[in-house]
Amino acid sequence: MTSIEEITATLRSIAVPGMKPKAIRAAVRERHPEASKKEIVRAAFFAVTEASSANQDGTPELHNFALAERVAEDNAEVVLRTGKRKKKKHSSGAAGKSPAH
Repeated sequence: MTSIEEITATLRSIAVPGMKPKAIRAAVRERHPEASKKEIVRAAFFAVTEASSANQDGTPELHNFALAERVAEDNAEVVLRTGKRKKKKHSSGAAGKSPAH
């Protein structure tokens, strides 16, 4: 098992402006093939929160990556129900009356 610190170091070394989340995951998995998606996301959050002031070039990309992956992970557990909306019933007496001015 690869430690979060090792994955964090890899993320900091590979993240560049404009890099897509899929490319970030692929680059990390090249160096750490046993790393799970969850570990990569945790390492990205760790890299953002523990970012050194010397190397902030890739920090926005890591932040966007971590948030995008967390949202995708959270939404996978949500089951959306779609159905027809029920129409409101109007009373029969109100239908024949005209509105007062």
